Amino acid sequence: MSAIKFMVLAVILFGATACGDTWGQRAVTGGAIGAGSGAVVGGATGVGVLPGALIGGAVGAGVGAATTPER
Repeated sequence: MSAIKFMVLAVILFGATACGDTWGQRAVTGGAIGAGSGAVVGGATGVGVLPGALIGGAVGAGVGAATTPER
């Protein structure tokens, strides 16, 4: 992956990190961001795109749900 493609992907992912106000919204957006990031990292490291996406999605959903702001 070229450096420009990586930077564009990073900007998109970082721009979507704060999406969602409820527990469910944050879990879904966190899972989607984690799956995308995990697929990229898994493909780049040789782990594999699918295992990287699965692990990243699970971790992202957990972190997104755990960081829901209190009202």
